[in-house]
Amino acid sequence: MKGRWGIAGYGWVARDHMAPGIRAAGGTVSAVADPSPHARARAEAEGIAAFETVEAMLTAGACDLLYVATPNDAHLGPVRAAAAAGVPVLCEKPLAASLADAEAIGAAAAGLLAGTAFDQRHHPAHRAMADAIGNGAIGRPVAIRIVYACWVGPDWSPGEEAHDNWRADPARAGGGAVIDLAPHGLDLAQMLLGEPLVSLHVDLQRRVHAYPVEDGGMLSARTTSGVLLNAHVAYNCAEALPRRRLEVLGDTGLLVATDTMGQSAGGTLERRCGRTGAHAPIAFAADASPFAAQAAAFMAAARGHAHDFDLARDVALMRLLDGAYREALRWL
Repeated sequence: MKGRWGIAGYGWVARDHMAPGIRAAGGTVSAVADPSPHARARAEAEGIAAFETVEAMLTAGACDLLYVATPNDAHLGPVRAAAAAGVPVLCEKPLAASLADAEAIGAAAAGLLAGTAFDQRHHPAHRAMADAIGNGAIGRPVAIRIVYACWVGPDWSPGEEAHDNWRADPARAGGGAVIDLAPHGLDLAQMLLGEPLVSLHVDLQRRVHAYPVEDGGMLSARTTSGVLLNAHVAYNCAEALPRRRLEVLGDTGLLVATDTMGQSAGGTLERRCGRTGAHAPIAFAADASPFAAQAAAFMAAARGHAHDFDLARDVALMRLLDGAYREALRWL
C-alpha cells in the first residue's frame, strides 16, 4: 500500500501539520525518529513507534515512506539513509542549510522517488489557480505578486513548551525569513506557470529582531518566457495584519488568492475581469489542507501514479536562490 510513514524530526510542523495530513490522506504515521527524548515520548504517547535514529527506524522496517522535518542542517543524513534503504523520501524545504548539502541530497536520491515538501504547490486553491491560468482565465500571464509574512521573534515558540528556535540560527537554518519562506513562493510560481525561473535578485533586511539572520526580504525574478515575480517575505510582520496574498496578473484579468499561503486549509480565490473589474469566486476544496494533499500525492506517486515531485528541479531552484542570497548577504 505504501502508506506507512516514518518521520525524521517530530517537531511542530511534523506533529501538528504533516502527521494529521498523512492521516487525512489515508496513510498512517507508523514511526518517528528523533534524538529528543521528549519528542519520542510524545510520539509513543500517540501510539507511534519511536527511534533515536533514522537508521534504526529503517533497519526495523518500520516505514514505507520517509518525511524529513529535522532542522535544515540535518536533512542530508536521513535522506542518505532512506536512499540506501530504497525508501521514497519527502524532505522539508529548504532542501538543506547549504547548497553543498542540497547537491549531496540530489546525488544521494538520484533514481529514487524523492522531492522537497513544497506543500503550497498542493494547496487546492493553488491547483485551481494553475488550472484557471492554463484555461486562459486571465489571458497571457504577465506577473506574479506574493506577500508571505509572519512574526518570528528571537524567543518564538509554536506552543507553550520550551522550543529551540533554530530558524534564527544561520548555521542550522542556512538563513532567516528568505531561506525559510521564499522557497515556497518560488516553487509555486514555477508550478503555476509551468516554466522555471531563470533569474533572481534578493534584498535583505535585519530591521526589527535582534538575531543574526534576516527578518525580511524582497525578491524579484523572471521566468523563461518573461513573466515577472515579486515576493515580500518576512518574520517582522504582526500576525493580525494582512500577510498572505498571492496574485497572478494576466493581460485580460487577475487571480487573487488570500490566506491560502500557509499550513492551513481554506482561504479565498477569485478572478477579476480586466475589462469590467467584476469579481468572480473560483471554487476549490476549502476544507483540504495542503499537507493532506501533499501526502496523498506522494503516496500515489509511490504506488506508481503520475506525479510532479522532481528533486533535480528542486536542486536547480536551490542553486538559483543560493546564488542570489549569497550576493544579498554582501549588503546586509
